[in-house]
Amino acid sequence: MAKARKPVKEYAVYLAVRIAACFLQMLSYEASLRIARLLAWLIYRVDRRHRLVADDNLQQAFPGELSEEQRDEMVREVYLHFCTLLMVMIHLPRKLRPTTWKDYLELPESPVMLEWMLSGRPMLLVTGHFGNWEMGGYAIAMFGFATHAIARALDNPYLDRYLRELRQRTGQTILDKNGDFDRIQAVLDANGPLATLGDQDAGPKGLFVSFFGRPASTHKAIAYLALEHDVPMLVVGVPRIGEPMRYRIEVEDVILPEEYASVGRADAARAITERFTRALERLVRRHPEQYFWLHRRWKHQPVARKGKRAA
Repeated sequence: MAKARKPVKEYAVYLAVRIAACFLQMLSYEASLRIARLLAWLIYRVDRRHRLVADDNLQQAFPGELSEEQRDEMVREVYLHFCTLLMVMIHLPRKLRPTTWKDYLELPESPVMLEWMLSGRPMLLVTGHFGNWEMGGYAIAMFGFATHAIARALDNPYLDRYLRELRQRTGQTILDKNGDFDRIQAVLDANGPLATLGDQDAGPKGLFVSFFGRPASTHKAIAYLALEHDVPMLVVGVPRIGEPMRYRIEVEDVILPEEYASVGRADAARAITERFTRALERLVRRHPEQYFWLHRRWKHQPVARKGKRAA
């Protein structure tokens, strides 16, 4: 059942966000970073629920590797990373331009990504809630490639429109994961690049694959799109490698659907999902403080099969 709309409240929230964004855009990026540190400290203090989720996720993902103090320090770093990311996104349209991108972004050392962009085949760019996942699509569109990204629409339509305009400022197109399936297929049919997140919880009916040694419910539609449309899949991440605002695009794996042509469709989908999940895990292990440990990635777990009833 859809939630009842509250237009007045939604517009009030939108206005508050726009006013805050305008204020932050008036400041220098360095001043914004100081606000990010203060905001991260404050949220860490008051957001006990997500703080505990992050601590439990880290304890499960790195068993015996991190002490309680080390986990707490990393949780603080996670809050700081995402508050800093907010400031980056607010300042990005004014800073990242065709004449200045080298000041803020490093491209992959290997030309593999450019080669696939120019190959004439469709392409899936799979990433996660890691580093600055927004910056990759923003920059690729700025370089002149007609990119599309799959995202969930926000519940607040005013905020959704504002964020969509920000994301699409350099030319990329945002597609709704719930309402634009025909357009998603059309992009692949036209041999276009399509970006999506591969680390979202897919609920109890998702495909369970190992992520940091634990079953994680994962959307199988990504693998099925690759198989159905014969789409090469590039697993990428955009970690922060320095300040101010210095990032690097990293291609962790290239997955070709034809490599799985000899196995059944369901087995191929599982194998591809497992492979891109392993690649995302490798990215996160190199920069664990830049992953969104605050969300419940392992919210759903496989239901144990009931044994046969005793006679």
